Amino acid sequence: MRAIRYMIMILLGVSTMPIAAADSADPLFLSEDPLEVEITAPLSTLVRERSETEYLPGVFSYREADGTPVELDVKLRARGNFRHRNCDFPPVTLNFRRSQVEGTRFDRQNKLKMVAHCKITRRYEQSVVREYLAYRLLNSMTDLSFRVRLLNVVWVDSEERRGTMVRSAFLIEHRNRLAARIGRQEQEIESTVISAIDPAHLNLTSMFQYLIGNVDFSPIAGSDGECCHNYAMFGNDIDSLVAIPFDFDFSGIVNAPNAIPDTERGVERVGQRVYRGYCVNNGRVRESVAEFKRARETLYALVADQDELEPAVRRNIAEYMDEFFEVVDDPRRLEQEIIGTCR
Repeated sequence: MRAIRYMIMILLGVSTMPIAAADSADPLFLSEDPLEVEITAPLSTLVRERSETEYLPGVFSYREADGTPVELDVKLRARGNFRHRNCDFPPVTLNFRRSQVEGTRFDRQNKLKMVAHCKITRRYEQSVVREYLAYRLLNSMTDLSFRVRLLNVVWVDSEERRGTMVRSAFLIEHRNRLAARIGRQEQEIESTVISAIDPAHLNLTSMFQYLIGNVDFSPIAGSDGECCHNYAMFGNDIDSLVAIPFDFDFSGIVNAPNAIPDTERGVERVGQRVYRGYCVNNGRVRESVAEFKRARETLYALVADQDELEPAVRRNIAEYMDEFFEVVDDPRRLEQEIIGTCR
């Protein structure tokens, strides 16, 4: 399916950007099918203590494509900021043994971020899949993006204090693996300037953020001495920096129950679109818009094909995307609501 979609992108003229060869992708992220897994770990301790430094031992089980059962030792720890503090179940980091994963679907993996349910409700469950979909939408626009893999997880508490539960989750490609795939290195910097960042890709991601209704990001400034807020920086000794976004849980397309409107950025309600692209890149806005128009059918197909979402949710997301295309299809609104509101 990925190869077929890649060919569609080429035929539609969607930007794929120069990247490493397609076969450099890790096996885990080559399939778009949800992976059925079981994780057995001391979940009671994980939820109660939420240590971001100490790992807890667990077992990660799944079946390979040919049905062969695989059981991997795994260590888990809590991670994250807002969700770490405000969710009943924290996001986690999985740490695999390199010697065990060799030759499996998890070959080349070591540490992986997992986005799991925040609370045990239907809406939070759907929010996980909605955020996964946001990543997939960006993947369809450019390979300079974090790949993801959807999971159906059976959570088993080895301490037998919590009942077994089945929830959706997804894994995010590790930064080191992304760097290897795109032929760049992660940049450990405190901040940067717009002129140092590849303008075409930055403007494409700014338009993507507008599509999904997200304002919770900055490609030039971060916090605690780390750049940048919900953007990861990659570069080499020759080319401009590439800024790759992540964490879309506060976006309108995800519409998480715990999302908070960013009133400081002019957002009065979650999902209200505010364009946060940079004026210096305004000359590339129409180019970015053209890429999204060429990819329109692919984007809507991704929404329609996301079977884990309820039909009403898929309709809601499609209608939300309709509003984006109503703006970019109208030259007057494009000028007023995007080009005229740059920063």
